[in-house]
Amino acid sequence: MKEIVVISGKGGTGKTSVAASFAVLADRPVVADCDVDAADMHLVLSPEVKERHEFRAGHEAIVRQDDCTGCGACLDHCRFGAVRTNPNAAGETTFTIDPVSCEGCGVCVRFCPAKAIDFPESLCGEWMVSETRCGPMVHARLGVAAENSGKLVSIVRREARRIAEEENRPLVLVDGPPGIGCPVIASVTGASLVVIVTEPTVSGEHDLERVLSLTRHFGIPTMVCVNKWDLNPQMARRIEEKALAAGSRIAGRVRYDPRVTLAQVQGKAVVEIEAPSGQDIREAWAQIERMSATSN
Repeated sequence: MKEIVVISGKGGTGKTSVAASFAVLADRPVVADCDVDAADMHLVLSPEVKERHEFRAGHEAIVRQDDCTGCGACLDHCRFGAVRTNPNAAGETTFTIDPVSCEGCGVCVRFCPAKAIDFPESLCGEWMVSETRCGPMVHARLGVAAENSGKLVSIVRREARRIAEEENRPLVLVDGPPGIGCPVIASVTGASLVVIVTEPTVSGEHDLERVLSLTRHFGIPTMVCVNKWDLNPQMARRIEEKALAAGSRIAGRVRYDPRVTLAQVQGKAVVEIEAPSGQDIREAWAQIERMSATSN
């Protein structure tokens, strides 16, 4: 079983649009949307949810008002500004914890003399198993201001691999998050191949260098696809030269194509309609399949 992860150094490069087309072109894949902070693969693949599971991670402090003595120890020790003071009907000061500001460090729990602060595991979001026209899909939604996105990414990948093994599917195709942070690392570690989608801009070039450094650090075979290359051909060439110098290979170029938006409005991948960029993506996918066949 192979695992191909599509990532980008920055948001807005067209990563998910390209990854959705790859899902349509691939042979019996399991799709995993690991961009859990801003998941949007479902907008194109229209999944029918079969399973929903809570995602719990970290802890959140909650003051039990009936047991709180109003000593203020929690306020004195909190370094994240999460403790709020509120006057009650009797004019006394009560204390509550702002769940958005709380970092789950537990210091208020440790120093509360009345032991009036509970510390339950936090509900941070949910992950789902769905069916799409391309095959099974595992995806997730992280809650507002919730943390532990790297852990949620690991769950999504684990479940996608489990389904692929149970159903004897040859490929897990991952739509990863942008950047180089924790969720990206959780998306790419142990992958067979990473495909980086970039754009011919100064910021695209800069962030590509950072993400190439990341994949090189983990020793993962990497390919680069330049999206909307014809908007700046000189920059596209420079990006490809840097990618080759960094030890990666070129998957191909995808031209700027207004029909990508038309496909999105119809809830389709661009390779599912008549569009010039569709042929570019098909050629890039052919290169990726050849590269994947030779990678471990």
